[in-house]
Amino acid sequence: MPNQLQYETSPYLLQHAENPVDWYPWGDEALTKAVAEDKPILVSIGYSACHWCHVMERESFEKEDVALLMNQHFVCIKVDREERPDVDAIYMDAVQAMGVQGGWPLNVFLMPDAKPFYGLTYLPKKNWMNLLDSVRSAFDEHRQDLVQSADGFARELNLSDAERYGLTQNDPLFAPETVDVLYRKVAVKADDEKGGMRRAPKFPMPSIWRFLLRYYDATGNEAALHQVKLTLDRMALGGIYDQLGGGFARYSTDADWFAPHFEKMLYDNGQLLTLYAEAYSLTKSPLYKHVVYQTIGFAQRELLSPEGGFYSALDADSEGVEGKFYTFTTPELQEILGGEYDWFAELNNLTEAGNWEHGLNILHRTESDESFAERMGWSLAELNVRLDATHTRLLRVRTERIRPGLDDKILCSWNGLMLKGLATAYRVFGEPEFLTLALRLAFFLLKKMRDSRNGRLWHTYKLGRARQAGFLDDYAAVIDGLVALYQATFTESWLTEADQLMQYVLANFSDDTVDELTGPEPLFFFTDKNGEELIARRKELFDNVIPASNSMMAENLYTLSLLLERPNYADRADQMLGRVQPLVQQNADYLTNWAAQFALRARPTAEIAIVGPQADQFRAELDAEYYPNKVLCGTAGTSELPLLHQRNMLDGQTAIYVCYNRACQLPVTSVAEVWQMLH
Repeated sequence: MPNQLQYETSPYLLQHAENPVDWYPWGDEALTKAVAEDKPILVSIGYSACHWCHVMERESFEKEDVALLMNQHFVCIKVDREERPDVDAIYMDAVQAMGVQGGWPLNVFLMPDAKPFYGLTYLPKKNWMNLLDSVRSAFDEHRQDLVQSADGFARELNLSDAERYGLTQNDPLFAPETVDVLYRKVAVKADDEKGGMRRAPKFPMPSIWRFLLRYYDATGNEAALHQVKLTLDRMALGGIYDQLGGGFARYSTDADWFAPHFEKMLYDNGQLLTLYAEAYSLTKSPLYKHVVYQTIGFAQRELLSPEGGFYSALDADSEGVEGKFYTFTTPELQEILGGEYDWFAELNNLTEAGNWEHGLNILHRTESDESFAERMGWSLAELNVRLDATHTRLLRVRTERIRPGLDDKILCSWNGLMLKGLATAYRVFGEPEFLTLALRLAFFLLKKMRDSRNGRLWHTYKLGRARQAGFLDDYAAVIDGLVALYQATFTESWLTEADQLMQYVLANFSDDTVDELTGPEPLFFFTDKNGEELIARRKELFDNVIPASNSMMAENLYTLSLLLERPNYADRADQMLGRVQPLVQQNADYLTNWAAQFALRARPTAEIAIVGPQADQFRAELDAEYYPNKVLCGTAGTSELPLLHQRNMLDGQTAIYVCYNRACQLPVTSVAEVWQMLH
């Protein structure tokens, strides 16, 4: 008999709809039931591509004896963390405040008023059943202690960031010396042998490497660029990257980028498109171009919905086995490749017994095409022909296999990251297909994922239905994507749309409290004031696998302030950066997207306006070289945008105007002259 999850659209919740556990989705029905029946609540949080979530379901939630205990003693709520990041963030914070290492599945026990008193991650069946008994006994016999404990955690969750981290209002210091301090905090933890950070498992962490690229641009520090290239090369050649089909897995389980946890997430791939495209514009590495083209090919083939939005994720497992879709036994490879096997095995570190577990091989390289071709006495072109042929044969076999599960909900924020990736890839490579995908995605987001009545965004979309009021990260990522799309096309409606979303954020996500010591609070709440009220209203400060929504908003405010001449936007961005600066200086490796803004602003930003029929061509020439510290606007005719207003061609030729801090240079008529000014 299906439980209450049968009416949901989240693939993760639907996976649990047939469990004997009487699961409810997060919402009034379950929360009211807990109060009415005076029962503790069990909230179990996960996501569809989470391996250990599946294991815990198989071992515990599908079992009648476990379900009996859970149904009898608790009101049980299942949460998809991707659909409800607000609920996940609160209870993850609570569990970490309890001294427990966070992760998913996240299982948290709450009092009937939804205040948490205990939490933990995966447990095997026997331990889980023992825990259920002891938690219920504690609730019945030591209730007052639990109430006190839950009240304490709720108080902790409701501390302001000023109280929690001692943040005060400072004027931000944009200086090379400030940025050097931030760089050293990151560099000391970087793995200078294998790339990435010095830890396992290894996550791609795009915002770290984008910070180092911007730091290199601001200072010319070659060590920073070397670390970026080492990391991007090793990731692109490693097992974390799907060598046959393109696209990155969520992380590598080891320090060598060798064995991935095989799920592929849209948010990683969207951000890595931006990173590799930007890195290509600096290094001109053919490997980075290959990664961008192949990853967009993967996303188009496997994640693109017919409506133009992108689905969320592909599972690590197929047929119940992790990585089965992506790996090959040695006899399989020998049979498929025949006489080509030996060199291919050498390039991909394959072995007779398999280079991974259970006799399987993960395609994994450490050597560049150039180096390997030279070693084999081949030209680069010859190696590429052979590689293409072997990859085609292997892909043909792989395509026949049973595919990993698809999480087919469409998330607004992750699609915003993908929009930025596609727009950036188009700006760097000029590939028309990339722009077509970006435009379709932008139309989809504004048509299907925005409420036409009030202009607000929806967070999630599936089967023609959008739901859940958008969170700050939805607005942050979509605004960023739209601003990139404007700069790629000079179509002013994208800029107007971005600004309307920004005005919605300022009206509905701002914190109106004014502290006697620190003044008005510039940082934004994660949730809309019109959204559901939870036990705490949090702000997201720390950059993780996705940058913090506040750090993205600060950058959006700054960029829009230049493109639209909105001094109040720039003031707000400065207040945000000033507020977090002490925190960034202490923990730069956890706040690298904030750090990137300090790097960017160590020098004035170039405001470049292009007027005339060659506007698009000049834009493409300017975007082909790495220069992150600029905003671009342009028109073939006339425009009322502040940077273009009353600006004309020069003697019948397309003119380029370069300004810094509201002071303009004389207009020029070639991109070469612009580079002379900028450098």
